[in-house]
Amino acid sequence: MSSIEKMNQAITILQRVVGDTGIPRNIRRAASEAIKILQGTTYSNAVRAANAISILEECTQDPNIPLFARTAIWQAISLLEQVTD
Repeated sequence: MSSIEKMNQAITILQRVVGDTGIPRNIRRAASEAIKILQGTTYSNAVRAANAISILEECTQDPNIPLFARTAIWQAISLLEQVTD
């Protein structure tokens, strides 16, 4: 699987998080910000993935995040960790 496919899968997962109103607003906002970074074209794929991972890892530390959302974010992080240039 190519880096772009992995990024697209991560974006799909994050879009589900953004669309779920049962998830706190700050988590949805961070997922939305990560999506914007991943869809940008300024940096290389690996740099965009690393920036998105940085934002998402902060979310997983939030005690208010539901377990299913934390698992989804971890899944997205796992995909993004495999992205290379």
